[in-house]
Order: sequence, then structure tokens, then C-alpha cells
Amino acid sequence: MLDSDHMPLQHFFIVLEHVLRHGLRPKKGLLGPKKELWDILQLVEKYCPEAQDITSSIRDLPTVRTAMGRARAWLRMALMQKKLADYLKVLIDHKEDILSEYFEPDALMMSEEAIVIMGLLVGLNVIDCNFCVKEEDLDCQQGVIDFSLYLRNSNHIPGESPDDELENDNMTTVLDQKNYIEELNRHLNATVTNLQAKVESLTTTNALMKEDLSIAKNNILSLHEENRQLKKELGIEIKDTNENGKPPIKITETTTEIEELRSRLEAEKKMRQDVEKELELQMSMKSEMEVAMKLLEKDIHEKQDTIISLRRQLDEIKLINLEMYKKLQVIISIPFHPLIATKDAS
Repeated sequence: MLDSDHMPLQHFFIVLEHVLRHGLRPKKGLLGPKKELWDILQLVEKYCPEAQDITSSIRDLPTVRTAMGRARAWLRMALMQKKLADYLKVLIDHKEDILSEYFEPDALMMSEEAIVIMGLLVGLNVIDCNFCVKEEDLDCQQGVIDFSLYLRNSNHIPGESPDDELENDNMTTVLDQKNYIEELNRHLNATVTNLQAKVESLTTTNALMKEDLSIAKNNILSLHEENRQLKKELGIEIKDTNENGKPPIKITETTTEIEELRSRLEAEKKMRQDVEKELELQMSMKSEMEVAMKLLEKDIHEKQDTIISLRRQLDEIKLINLEMYKKLQVIISIPFHPLIATKDAS
């Protein structure tokens, strides 16, 4: 298992950081926002829900304050999760939607070589890494790469030493064991998930059964109370012990009395239901009668107003007739003179 002190792993992160930052667009204008690698890596969680855990964890890190430090922490946690190649491949697949806004056209992430790099990163899934991100100073500038570690001696011929073959065999065995353990771990995770689902379903079923049990207990208590009331109505006294201290006397009830009592109870229930129905019918009839009375009162008021207006018109007609009668009497009372009438005619 590799940790943060492994020098080749540190060099790998430095190279990967330069690859991802190659051709990154500068900020637009003096006041425009600066394009950061962290802004690009945060977009992965929109397409891969598995990346939400590491992204939210890095946002809450108290020791990392800069955007570049968060990007470095994200790369380390993605490598520990063995999803680094998958996450970066998501960005390559959405090149036109995401990367074109952040990178120049000649950037390495926009070229065809990016696909080759993502393919090489898949090989890192066989390596187990363990990083303590909180204890690392990721905000500072990373160091330089010491290439002397990767230079071979010109006199050395690969494969001529038996130690190389033994080392390759050991590496193959270790990788086979690692693949078996990872496969077993996946099966165990699937089993744990299924068991958790079963536990949740059993918990829900248990809660429902408890509710049913409480309801049944309440029903039993109500039935006991009803039984006690029925026994009290029949005049049967229940005693724990008799006067001589002997065990309680068993009370025997005939089936006929119980059936008769049940029939009476059913008859009372039926009678009560009939009375309630009759009461509802009477209430509905009463409400209908009240509505009819209100309509009748309204009609009566309207007719009274009509009668009053007709009486006023009748009084006015009487006054007009009286005036006409008086005028007619005046005309009749004037005497008729023939001479005046002859003169008027001539």
C-alpha cells in the first residue's frame, strides 16, 4: 500500500496536475472570475453520483483553503477510491459541454492524447493508496521531479537477472491475490446491502406488528369491559375468593342467556340506527321546510310591496276621477242661452 511519502507517487501527482492545467483559459478581463481546476472537478458529481461524497468532504476540509489545494485533495481521494480514471473520463466524454468553456482549443485535455492518458490511468486501479489529506499542506506549491530515480544504467539489460523474473512472478501473484480480495469485497458489499434492505423491511414489519398488537390489546380490554358490564346487568357478582378462603367459585352461564343478551344488544343497536336515520330524515325535512318558509316570506314581502303600489295607483285614479267629476258638475251648472248661441253662429 502506497502513502503520501512515496516519492514516485508524489511525482505522479505533479505530472497529472500539469496535464490537467495545460491550456487552462485565463480569466476574462481584470475583474472576471479566474478559471480554476477545482471548478472543473466539481462538475463530475453531476454525471457521477459516486463523486458527491469526496467533493462534499473536500469542501468541508478545514486545512485546505485554496482552490488548487482542493483540486489536489480531490485527485488523491479519487485515487484512493480507485475512480480517478472513471471521473476524468467523464470530463473527456463531455468535452464539448464542459471542457470547451475552461480550456483553450490546443490544450492537452482537448486533444486526442487525453483519451490515451485516461486509458493509462486505468492501470492505477490495481494500486492501493492511503493518504491523510488533513495532514498534508496542499495549498503550497508542489516540488520538482527528480528524474534520476527513473534513469536506468546503460549496461543493464532488462530480463538478464534471475531476480527480475522472480520479482515479476511475485508481482503477478500479488496482483492475483489483490484481484481476488477485491472481487470478494464486492460480493461482501452486495451481501451487506441486501442484508440492510432486509433489516429495513423487517423493522418496518415489526413496527406494523407492534401497532396491530396494541390495537388488539385495546380491543381485548374493551371486550373485557363490555363483558363485565353484561355480567353486571345479569346480576352476576365476580369475587376473587369466597368467605372461607377457598379458590374462587367458577360462574357458569347458560348459552341461552348469552344468546338472548346478544340478540337484545343487536336489537338495541338496530333500533338506535333506525332512530338515527329517522332523526337525520327529520333534520333534512326541517332544513327543507326552513328554506321553503324563507322563500314564502320573501314571496309574501314582494306581494305586499306590489299591493301597496297598486293601492297608491288606485288612490291616484280616484283623485283624478273626483277632479273630473267636479269639472263635469261645473259645466252642467252653467245655464244655456239660445240668443247667445245664435249670435255666435252668425
